[in-house]
Amino acid sequence: MQTLWAPWRAEYINSAPCKHKTTKPHCLFCRLLKERDDEKNLVLCRSRLGFVMMNRFPYNNGHVMIAPLRHVADPVKLSPAEGADLVRLMQRSIRILREELRPQGFNIGANLGLPAGAGVAGHLHIHIVPRWSGDVNFMPLLAETKVISEHLAATYCRLRPGFSPQRHGLND
Repeated sequence: MQTLWAPWRAEYINSAPCKHKTTKPHCLFCRLLKERDDEKNLVLCRSRLGFVMMNRFPYNNGHVMIAPLRHVADPVKLSPAEGADLVRLMQRSIRILREELRPQGFNIGANLGLPAGAGVAGHLHIHIVPRWSGDVNFMPLLAETKVISEHLAATYCRLRPGFSPQRHGLND
């Protein structure tokens, strides 16, 4: 792969106005939490300060997202309690995904801001994507098609019991 350097583009990039504002009334996460229909919205659990939900458009089976209840985009603006809760939910999610889906690895991360690929830029969320050896095949490369081997509803039913407060000695 070659790298094409174009340092003069930095002036344009830095001067471009933000073309997208995500405000709380239009926030997907805030709307789903307000609806309180967790099964329909694929919310696996709520804690005092955060929640875990399945990604409706997953990169792989078991793709979940962890987010604070509070509408905040920047992890630097999380309170220490919110940050600790998100890490606790991440650890809990990994344990449950390992037990139920037996992945061989994980991709974990967050996209901060639209240029970084955030689909919902105004509400911080951390992605956990289970991975298996050989889960990347020719379909995405040649056919622009991703094969997800289990329906979202079936995966939700497999994962949901693991998030009950009685499991793993964790109470929300």
